[in-house]
Amino acid sequence: MQTYKNVICIKWGAAYDAEYVNKLYSMVKENSKYEIRFFCFTENSEGLDPDINVRALPVLQTEPEYQTKYVYRKEVGLCDDELGGLKGERVFFFDLDIVIVGNLDEFFEYPKNDGFYIINDWNSRGDKVGQASCYSWVVGTLGFAKEYYEQHPKEVIDRFFTASQAYLSSKVIEKYGKLNFWPKGWFCSFRFHCMCKIGPLRHFIAPKIPKIKGLKAVVFHGEPNPREAILGIWKIKKGQGWKRLYKVCKPTKWIEAYWCL
Repeated sequence: MQTYKNVICIKWGAAYDAEYVNKLYSMVKENSKYEIRFFCFTENSEGLDPDINVRALPVLQTEPEYQTKYVYRKEVGLCDDELGGLKGERVFFFDLDIVIVGNLDEFFEYPKNDGFYIINDWNSRGDKVGQASCYSWVVGTLGFAKEYYEQHPKEVIDRFFTASQAYLSSKVIEKYGKLNFWPKGWFCSFRFHCMCKIGPLRHFIAPKIPKIKGLKAVVFHGEPNPREAILGIWKIKKGQGWKRLYKVCKPTKWIEAYWCL
């Protein structure tokens, strides 16, 4: 019986620094009894914990504009059938801006056979789109999604634009008939479940960790990210100052108890 678990992440550009990778690594180790083999796919390993296994970024065989512009490097690039020498191994992917708040042993033990598992997206209906902040698969079973994108990048972009998780979900459904989701309640959204639902009241009410039995991680999709939420920052684009009416996040110090291990 395999006693170790493969956890992977991806980091490129300047959006997230090494601290995010190191904190994710610490949170995973802190919340599991299993031996963790942690891999970071990146072009810049400076500052990473020496125990992290560094691998090169996956390569997309397309014209340059389709390699990086449309953020498909994660959901498509990681589908590579070789993926850093991990072919045949089950991997568990986490986004860098996720905050783990519960034990992960049950999570690591959940997948059956070589199935693909993902979060049921809170923004979609009908179980057709997975939220790709955390998903798991056996390397070598998703290569068809990468291959199709490489052969038809314009077609994919015309249909999905930057919704790379919707593209991956559609290809998995096309191949296997459905998406397998993690149990409801294992993951929650910081914006949807931790913040006050009445926008203007966010000026007065700080986000709270929801009381959900079995909750394992809080997902920070979009803004704010964990570092911003701790400080009470929600960046507003130029010319959209009116959104400050509801795009407000009071300092959320409880995140530090989990994220700043």
